[in-house]
Amino acid sequence: MILDELEDAPSHVRAFFAEIRRHAEATDIAQEAIHLQRAYLAARIVGEQSRADALHVAVATVSRCRVIVSWNFRHVVNFQKIPLYNGVNLANGYGVIGIHTPQEVVVHDHENEDV
Repeated sequence: MILDELEDAPSHVRAFFAEIRRHAEATDIAQEAIHLQRAYLAARIVGEQSRADALHVAVATVSRCRVIVSWNFRHVVNFQKIPLYNGVNLANGYGVIGIHTPQEVVVHDHENEDV
């Protein structure tokens, strides 16, 4: 799913993903992720046209990921939607998931220096 989306992504996004992919783990789409995706859609967190975005969040949640890192500010990394995703997660027996931008999670070498 993500690899399909990367085919049309800008070169800097593909390069970034290639760099961080060694830290990522691939997973299959479990049936419980599809049920959670449907719960997000039923809660109107996103509409039908954004079902792939809902599935991304559902797969990460069901896989017990600690954080989603995304540039999708409209449907995923969205101040209003993050608590809604987590509310549906809790209502369906899952924990909360952190959802952040790459800038929020990338640590640069100079940040570890004493200032």
